[in-house]
Amino acid sequence: MDKEWAKKNKRIQVLLGRESTYKEGIELLIEFRKLMFEQISQIINGYPDRAFYQMPFANAKGYHNKSLSYSIWHIFRIEDIVAHTLIKKDEQIFVIGDYQRKIGSPIITTGNELQGQEIEEFSKKLNISALYEYAREVMLSTNLILSNLEYSQMKTRYSDEDKVRLTESGCVSSNENAIWLIDYWCAKDIFGLIKMPFSRHWIMHIEAMRRIKNKLCKNARKGVDIVAYCGLSCYHCFLGEWCGSCRTDYNVCSFATESEDKRCPNVVCCMEKNIDGCYECSELEDCKKGFFIPNNDGTAAAKAQAMFIRKYGKKAFLEVHDKLHERFYFAKTQEILGQDMHEGLSILENEYNN
Repeated sequence: MDKEWAKKNKRIQVLLGRESTYKEGIELLIEFRKLMFEQISQIINGYPDRAFYQMPFANAKGYHNKSLSYSIWHIFRIEDIVAHTLIKKDEQIFVIGDYQRKIGSPIITTGNELQGQEIEEFSKKLNISALYEYAREVMLSTNLILSNLEYSQMKTRYSDEDKVRLTESGCVSSNENAIWLIDYWCAKDIFGLIKMPFSRHWIMHIEAMRRIKNKLCKNARKGVDIVAYCGLSCYHCFLGEWCGSCRTDYNVCSFATESEDKRCPNVVCCMEKNIDGCYECSELEDCKKGFFIPNNDGTAAAKAQAMFIRKYGKKAFLEVHDKLHERFYFAKTQEILGQDMHEGLSILENEYNN
């Protein structure tokens, strides 16, 4: 488990266990859930459709042997069922929002019954945009439920009637890999359900999603020029585990994800000019497109790197970056190269010549 997430979760559970700190615990839990959901948003906004049904760890043991879309489906179907059918005893978001039709899912269950190839085939059928919309609605709905729960309700338990209700809903498969969920949920009180599935279940599956997307990005970068169009090094970028580089369709660099068509203006410009990168452009020093917009904190450092590549080539550039990372700890190049492109170029040249 992610150490920071585990630490946050442990603190939240301690706060929830005391009446005097319960409300603070709920507030922190909701903030934590929003933080974790941002990971899902980044994946949804950055990757091509095929990423969501691929299973790079299909034969592994663990939650990462699923697909990205299955993981999202599984997290939020379980949450919707537990939050509404079990706790609130009202209609699920899935039903209210007509999400089976919108998502295009052949099932209404949690998906626990699906195995191996079945998961991939299921994942291919899902409308990712609708699935994300559903996930977001479920999160917000559960957050509201959590906000309205009182400490006195934490010991609320469930009966055989609740088990029957869950069974009759058809939302849990009778398959042996799924049917156990009903007994598992109903054996818990509300405090137990907040722990699992409203917090720890998220952690486990979102961490698995991170492993899946890291592997997909690594695979996408195989055999691809690791120097970005703008001149940054994907090997040395703080987004390394998230981004497959702008030379692939696994591009989650900020100027790609912020653009309506998900294409970085620097990439578009280079393709239109039929050049390998901005370092081949005569307008580089005065350019204000994409990564080079004046109010971008990394503009000067990015231009300095592109100018260095123009003079010395990519191989020398990557060697210099290796040296810089051996000597200094930094996440973004502007932390070393500063805010003036000419000074940044001088730093790179000095490192190259020493």
